[in-house]
Amino acid sequence: MVLANLPLLSLLIWVPIIGGAFVLFFNKEKEEGKARQLSLFVSIITLILSVLAYLRFDPSLGTMQLVERHAWIGHYGVYYDLGIDGISLPLILLTCFCTMIVIIAGWQVIKVRVAQYMAAFLIMAGLMNGVFAARDSLLFYVFWEAMLIPMFLIIGIWGGPQRIYATIKFFLYTFFGSIFMLVALLYLYSQTGTFEIASFYPLQLSLQAQILIFLAFLIAFAVKVPMWPVHTWLPDAHVEAPTGGSVILAAIMLKMGGYGFIRFSMPIVPDASQYLAGFMIALSLIAVVYIGFVAIVQSDMKKLIAYSSIAHMGFVTLGFFIVYKMDIATGGLSSAIIAVEGAMVQMISHGFISAALFLCVGVLYDRLHSRNILDYGGVANTMPFFAALMMVFAMANTGLPGTSGFIGEFMVILGAFHANFWIALLAGTTLILSPAYTLWMYKRVIFGEVANKQVAALQDVNGREKFMLVLLVIFVLGLGLWPQPLIEMMHNSIGQILTHAVASKL
Repeated sequence: MVLANLPLLSLLIWVPIIGGAFVLFFNKEKEEGKARQLSLFVSIITLILSVLAYLRFDPSLGTMQLVERHAWIGHYGVYYDLGIDGISLPLILLTCFCTMIVIIAGWQVIKVRVAQYMAAFLIMAGLMNGVFAARDSLLFYVFWEAMLIPMFLIIGIWGGPQRIYATIKFFLYTFFGSIFMLVALLYLYSQTGTFEIASFYPLQLSLQAQILIFLAFLIAFAVKVPMWPVHTWLPDAHVEAPTGGSVILAAIMLKMGGYGFIRFSMPIVPDASQYLAGFMIALSLIAVVYIGFVAIVQSDMKKLIAYSSIAHMGFVTLGFFIVYKMDIATGGLSSAIIAVEGAMVQMISHGFISAALFLCVGVLYDRLHSRNILDYGGVANTMPFFAALMMVFAMANTGLPGTSGFIGEFMVILGAFHANFWIALLAGTTLILSPAYTLWMYKRVIFGEVANKQVAALQDVNGREKFMLVLLVIFVLGLGLWPQPLIEMMHNSIGQILTHAVASKL
C-alpha cells in the first residue's frame, strides 16, 4: 500500500539530484571512496525506482499514468505536472540504467575531483528524467535547459585538450535552439492560457502559424538529435568528453530531440508536420547516407562512433515523418504505428549500442591513451574476451538480425515501403554503409598482427569492465531476440499520439 502511494516520478527526479548534492560533501581526496560508494548507491536506488514505475505502468491504457500535479506558478497556469506514458517510460528506464553504468565506468578511471564528477552525472540523471516526465511545457523547458549545465561541466573539466572549444560549441548550439522553442511555447500559452502540453493538441491554428511553430521546434530538436546540417557540435563534444560523458550524450541526450518531435511537433502542429514532411525525410536520408560515408573516412574511433550515431538517429526522424507520406485513410493507422514504433525501438536500441561502443573505446583508451585506429591492431591476441564482447556491439551497430540494432531499422524500412519504395531503398543503404565503417574499424583495431609494442602488453578486461559490458550484451541481445515487451509498452501510447498527429489524414 505504501509503494502504491509513492510519488515515483518526483522520486526519480529528486533522489538523484539530492543524492548528487550530498556526494559533493565528500570532496576531499581521502573521501573519494565514499563519494564513489554513495554515487553508486544513489544510482541503484534510482534504477530500482524506475523499475517500480514500470511495474505500476499499465500499457493497455495508452494515457498518462502516475500523474502528479501541484501548483507551481498557479496565477500564470504553470504547474509542477508529471506523468508518463509508453513513450516516456522506456527513455526513463534507459536513463537510470545508463547512469548506473557511467558511475561504474568512472570508478577507477576518474582520479581528479571524483565527487564533482559523480555528482554531475547524478544531477543530470534527475534533470533528464524530468524532461521525459514533464507534462507542463514550462517545466519541460526548465529541465531541458538545466541539464546543459552538468554536461557542460563534465566535458569542460574532465574532457580532452580541446574541451573548452567543444563545450562552448555544444552549449551555444543547444542554447540557441532552445530560445526558439521558448518563443513557440509562449505563443501557445497566449492561445490557451496554460502551459499544459496536452492542452496544445486540440488547438486550431492556421497553417502559417503552425509552420512557424514547427520551425521553432525544429531548430531546438534538430540540434539535439542532431540532424544534418546542425550536427557538427556532436563529433567535437564526443571526442573531448570523458567516456561517461560520451555514453550519456549518445545514449540519452540525443534521444531528447526525437522525444521532442513526437511529444510536441507532430501532435501540436500536425498540418505543418505534414506540409514539411518531405523536407524532414530529405534531411533524415542525408543523415543516413551522407553521414555514413563521412563515418567511413574517420581515423578517430570516437569520432567514427559519433558520426554513426548521427546516421542511426536519421532513422528515428525518418520513422516519425514517413507516416505523412502514407495512405492512412485507406490502410488505417497500422503502417504508421509500425514506422513510429520502429523509430522508438531504434532510440532505445541505439542507447544500448552507442553506450557499449563508447565504453569499449574507453577501455582501450584507459590502457593506451589513444583513440587513433592506426595505433591499434591485433588487440584480439592480448584481449580476447574484450574482442568477443566488442564484436557483439559492432554487429549490433550494423543491424545484424538477432541484435537490437536490427529491430528498429527493419520496422522503419518496413513502414517506409508502405509510403514510398525509393525512400525505403535509400534508407536501406544503411545495411551497406553501417557494416562498412563499423566492421572496417573493428577489423583494423582487433584483428591482424600486433605491430605496436604497447598493444602487446595490454591486459584483458577486469571484473568491473566485464560486468558493464556483459550487462550491455544481455540487453542488446535480449531486445533483439524479444522486443515484444518494449513494443507492447509503447504501442497504445503511440496510437494516441498519432490520432492527433495524422487526424487530417484519417
